[in-house]
Amino acid sequence: MKFKATRIAIIATLLGASALTASAEGFTPENPECIAPANPGGGWDFTCRQVGKSLQDQGLIGSTMQVVNLAGGGGGVAYAEVVNKRSDDNDLIVAASSATATRLAQGAYPGNTMDQVRWLASVGADYGVIAVAADSEIDNLTELLDMVKNDPTSISVAGGSAVGGWDHLKVLIAANAYGIDDVRSVKYIAFDGGGEAVTQLLAGSVQAFTGDISEAKGFVDSGDIRVVAVLSPERLGGDFAEFPTAREQGVDAIGANWRGFYAPGNMSDEAYDAWVAQIATLYASDEWKQIMADNGLAPLDLQGAEFEAFVANSVAQIEQISREIGIIQ
Repeated sequence: MKFKATRIAIIATLLGASALTASAEGFTPENPECIAPANPGGGWDFTCRQVGKSLQDQGLIGSTMQVVNLAGGGGGVAYAEVVNKRSDDNDLIVAASSATATRLAQGAYPGNTMDQVRWLASVGADYGVIAVAADSEIDNLTELLDMVKNDPTSISVAGGSAVGGWDHLKVLIAANAYGIDDVRSVKYIAFDGGGEAVTQLLAGSVQAFTGDISEAKGFVDSGDIRVVAVLSPERLGGDFAEFPTAREQGVDAIGANWRGFYAPGNMSDEAYDAWVAQIATLYASDEWKQIMADNGLAPLDLQGAEFEAFVANSVAQIEQISREIGIIQ
């Protein structure tokens, strides 16, 4: 069961910037809608709401983006809804991330594959965090991992992805890097979104939370949770500079979650090109750069065919790694 943290970290490798010049002329969504495949408060919810608001603020869409939370199956309920019932909806986009690629790679969306939808664009990458309740007696990452190593039953870690999903993999990266060879001993409990996972942390049902910096920020600002490690190569800037990295605590664990969107598989080319161009314009704006800085997002600038190739590569890499650690056969 031993594996290298660097092998899993390749999941989150950030590719270089790219530009796309498709024109958005000729199509405007009449009733723009974004599905967040989880309950309110998580990373997918953040992606839909922040991008929807920014698109409207910049005049890139003519009306308010309706955000629909459709939780279940680690994103599988939403994926099946889009593939089976809304495959030709030109007004619809869906929030996606490394968690989506992970579930597709592991066959967790029964009967569904990545080529049943159209991949639009990325809007950044979100570094992983491990956090505890603000009043927890656990002071740092190594103390938490020592407790896992010495008595795995004493620590439960909550996340917003299913078992074997990206939130789960992040804590496994940290555990393995700390010398916990059998990462199956890590007790992980899955919830439908980061918001629900944090709620269980605050209720005392679990002792730690694994998620992304964007979904953790609001709970940090409210004083509910305390980040014990960011899974970034070095400390982030701005409001996040106070959070220690796992690496500076002697745990060489890195994990970043890309964030972006897919669209129905039978969306027209005209609508697809327009959505890609609109998101590309948003990403290039000073306003979005500020939003990225405020929410701890790292650059990841991919649109259209390049984004689709990136997702395909991510799915292939995660499938290989998942077989190595026994999550799939």
